[in-house]
Amino acid sequence: MKKIVILLIIVAVIVALVFGYRFYLNNLSGAGPAIMAPQRNIADLIQNQKPGENNTEFPLKIANGFTISIFTKGLGTPRDLEFDPNGILLVSIPGQGKVVALPSGNPTTVVSGLREPHGIAFAGGKIYIAETNAVAVYDYYTKNYKATNRKKIIDLPSGAGHSTRSILIKDNKIYVSTGSSCNVCIEKDSRRGAIWTANLDGSDFKVFAAGLRNSVFLTLNPQTKEIWATDMGRDLLGDDVPPDEVNIIKEGHYGWPYCYDSRIPDRETNPNNSKFDCNKTILPTYKLQAHSAPLGLAFLNGDLLVSFHGSWNRTVPTGYKVVRFVNNKQEDFITGWLEGGKALGRPVDIIVAKNGSLYISDDKAGVVYLVSRR
Repeated sequence: MKKIVILLIIVAVIVALVFGYRFYLNNLSGAGPAIMAPQRNIADLIQNQKPGENNTEFPLKIANGFTISIFTKGLGTPRDLEFDPNGILLVSIPGQGKVVALPSGNPTTVVSGLREPHGIAFAGGKIYIAETNAVAVYDYYTKNYKATNRKKIIDLPSGAGHSTRSILIKDNKIYVSTGSSCNVCIEKDSRRGAIWTANLDGSDFKVFAAGLRNSVFLTLNPQTKEIWATDMGRDLLGDDVPPDEVNIIKEGHYGWPYCYDSRIPDRETNPNNSKFDCNKTILPTYKLQAHSAPLGLAFLNGDLLVSFHGSWNRTVPTGYKVVRFVNNKQEDFITGWLEGGKALGRPVDIIVAKNGSLYISDDKAGVVYLVSRR
């Protein structure tokens, strides 16, 4: 009897190892660039470049007419970028629980002791900061870049899954993006996987757009005044399914977790379209390579720029670049962060200054880049 039990245990272990190895090959074998330390420090590689100089052929390749340099380094995990009322650049650093200002590239703490702060927005001289579990408003002092008198105005779900919270203010309304708690599931908390709206004091908090698995960044199209957002498709359907997305955000449902791509029912949550009518969903504005992990987006002279943070679960890594949409066609804008099996950096947010320069955060290299015209 003992021999049979031991044999069954051995068989179970072998089966588990086989399935585990197959799962690794199909879903995790490309994780190296995302999780491994870069073999070279990109801040050292391009530290001598200056805006306007044509010194960007190594290691980063950038579109003709532009140059890229380091604006500031040593930030840890910089994420969301925003300008204060005087045009000073601010950046959130979730891993350090703080927001910092970057006057002339020199980090100055605006507020600290926060719980994974991410989204930043300004309205009426106040600064709004989205933490993983709340949105709060502060008095903001432009002379010393300090935020004080915190007042929580919105409670948000925290815990498992996608923890970043981004905000955008339009027409005296706050728009808050909350990612899902899972890869694909029916959420128990309806605040997950959606974009919500509220008044500036947090009142009248209600869903605006649902079915968005993880819309990490929002931006305003300066021409149409529409809200645009990136969204990451679900995992574990293969290297190329489903596409990641860029969406124009309207009231309605974008599909997750019941549908993906162009209204395809998800076999796990909506077999044969039986639980949710995918024909009612809003189609993506742009479809992107699956697992590119699109994050920040911004408009430059009418063209859309999108940062691809880079895959962690694709057998052949993809992303690790910034792309540009010109006449609705995608083209590379900045490449070179991916070197073989490792990544020098992972671009996150993009913001355009009044003079047309770009700032790009990188939470792997710990830097903010400055992109200028030559």
